[in-house]
Amino acid sequence: MRARTGGLGPTLGVVASYGPGTALVVVDLQNDFADPQGSLTVAGGLQVVPVVNHEVQEATAAGALVAYTQDWHPPNTPHFAKDGGRWPVHCVRGTWGAQLVPSLVVAGPVVRKGVGGEDGYSGFTVRDPVTGAVTQTQLADLLQERSVAKVVVVGLATDYCVKETALDAVRLGFATSVVAAGVRAVDLAPGDGARALEELAQAGVEVI
Repeated sequence: MRARTGGLGPTLGVVASYGPGTALVVVDLQNDFADPQGSLTVAGGLQVVPVVNHEVQEATAAGALVAYTQDWHPPNTPHFAKDGGRWPVHCVRGTWGAQLVPSLVVAGPVVRKGVGGEDGYSGFTVRDPVTGAVTQTQLADLLQERSVAKVVVVGLATDYCVKETALDAVRLGFATSVVAAGVRAVDLAPGDGARALEELAQAGVEVI
C-alpha cells in the first residue's frame, strides 16, 4: 500500500517490511555526525537512533541482514577542507568521532569507507577525490552472499550518504526503501533534505 503527498512528493509506504531476503543498511551513525559535539554534526542526528534501533530489532527478528557503514578516514585526505576538499576533519580512524554512537544497537557487519582517503558518500562505492576513480566497498558482496533482493536504508545524512547509498542500491538492482523517520539532513542549503528525498522517489526509491 502506497500513497503520494502533493503530487510531487515522495512515495510513502505504510511500514518497512523485513525477511531473509532483506538488508537493513544503517549509514554512518557516528559521533562526528550524530553527536552535538561532533565536528560535522547533523541537527537532530541522535534523534534517529531510537528509530534505527527499532528497525534493527524488527529486521533481526525477521531474519534480515543488518549492515552498518562507517566513515574511517586517514588524518590527511583531499576529502578534508584543510587538504583542499570540502569538509571539516571528521571520522578520522580510531578517534571518538569515528566511533558508532554508543546507544546504537550493532547487530551485524560494519563496512568501513574512505579508508584510503576517498570520498565515501555511498555505502557501496568510494571515489578518489583526485582522479575520480570509483571502486566498490564490501557491501554489495555482503548482500549478494545473503541473497538480498531488498534494501532498507536509515542513518545520516539524508542529502549525502543516505541518498548516495540508496541511489547505488537502486542502480545495483535492489528494491530500495528509505525510512524517513530514521534519517536527518545536513541542509547546507535550506531544503536539501527534502530535495534529496524527492530525488530518491524519482529514482524509484520508496520513502517510508
